[in-house]
Amino acid sequence: MSPATTKITLPNGTSYEQPTGLFINNEFVSGSSKNKIEVTDPNTGKSIIEVEAASVEDVDRAVAAARAAFEGDWSSVPAIQRGALLYKLADLVARDRELLAAIDAFDNGKPYGDALAVDLDEAINVFRYYAGWADKIFGKTIETSPEKLAYILQEPLGVCAQIIPWNFPMMILAWKVAPAIACGNSVIVKPAEQTPLSALYFGKLVQEAEAPAGLINILPGHGGEAGAALAGHLDVDKVSFTGSTATGRNIMRAASSNLKNVTLECGGKSPLIVFADANLEQAVKWSHVGGLFNQGEVCTSTSRIYVEDSIYDKFVELFVKEVKAASKVGAPFDDGTFQGPQVSRAQFDKVMKYIDIGKQEGAKVEMGGSKVEGDGYFIQPTIFTNVEEGMKIMTEEIFGPVVAIGRFTDEKDAIRKANNSSYGLAAAVFTENMRKGHKVAAKLAAGMVWINSSGDSHFGIPFGGYKSSGIGKDLGPYALDSYTQAKAVHVNLGVDL
Repeated sequence: MSPATTKITLPNGTSYEQPTGLFINNEFVSGSSKNKIEVTDPNTGKSIIEVEAASVEDVDRAVAAARAAFEGDWSSVPAIQRGALLYKLADLVARDRELLAAIDAFDNGKPYGDALAVDLDEAINVFRYYAGWADKIFGKTIETSPEKLAYILQEPLGVCAQIIPWNFPMMILAWKVAPAIACGNSVIVKPAEQTPLSALYFGKLVQEAEAPAGLINILPGHGGEAGAALAGHLDVDKVSFTGSTATGRNIMRAASSNLKNVTLECGGKSPLIVFADANLEQAVKWSHVGGLFNQGEVCTSTSRIYVEDSIYDKFVELFVKEVKAASKVGAPFDDGTFQGPQVSRAQFDKVMKYIDIGKQEGAKVEMGGSKVEGDGYFIQPTIFTNVEEGMKIMTEEIFGPVVAIGRFTDEKDAIRKANNSSYGLAAAVFTENMRKGHKVAAKLAAGMVWINSSGDSHFGIPFGGYKSSGIGKDLGPYALDSYTQAKAVHVNLGVDL
């Protein structure tokens, strides 16, 4: 029995029909259990809607559908047609761009303008980028001797499980679905239980694009059940996960069931280094965006700031002034909102706990440090100064609007402090001396380094980290390697035994 859709009226006045079922084999279907996911509006703390929560049995159904699609007609579809499907999906997402952005703003709590100009525009570009790649994924021949022909086939992996985080729901769905489909795989998407609505709506676009049945499946569900079942499933060939490092470790353990291919984009505690010769005004503005954009719910957030001693006090003064002026806290659909609510009560409580820890550890609260009065999960943008190396607010990922600022004495000290972390996702360096900038960037243990900016990624450039920040890369041509495998073929042209 197909579950009914539910009419939702968004705060901006837009009404639409929201699917609430599991999307399997190109149909919205009821789950095999009575489990539901309650979706909450973080702006008010009130329930929005309930959607189906996938069980282990539902995971089995989706995997079977994805396997049948991969081994059926999809395996013989010309590459140019794979690209055509992705172009069609890009056009449909572009058509419904404003609605999808509004859904994510409502469901996640992020400012609508950011959801529109950052998340949705990126998603559209990613679908188009990989649509262009679909017929350009090929192998090669390797010269060995006149008696032998050797060539390499670049083949799809098969059934790919893709576990999406709640901070950029539609954007990261595109990051994962588009390259996997371009390479010829089938996929099962598990959106975060906090933000399943835009992914389910995307299922309607998959239907409208007339994608082959079972090619793209969407399973809202709880991580401990549906996510674990996907990661450990013996008929899943790959799992791609974006989320916390702790969950990434659990996924890696589960994926060992059949040694499936794994891509993990996990947590970070990214440093931002400001040298005395930096353009201080620009360093302050980029530090604000790099540390507090998207409510601080960004894996690459440069929330761990190190400033050279001689300009420390001046930087703090200007930074506090910038944050007070530019970090307007408000509802996602209010004009001028820079910071919305945290995504959930659990995330709100986690951030507030870290703020309390920072106070107890002796760091100075330059501004913020409290809940915003009223409904919803709003936290004041918070700046800690005089933060020492061992403090938890300097070493652990908070994932909220909290920035910690410490000092360094010289270049060597800055590099040592920046690398003193179990994470290695991103880093930023501010200096007007480009020789110094390149030198420091080369010595930072991070998968991404910005010089005189922070957080400005691009879909054509690989995204991923070192150390506990993950394995493998999203985006750019590097993501294609994550969704293909090389097969060597040896042809004997005349050697007799």
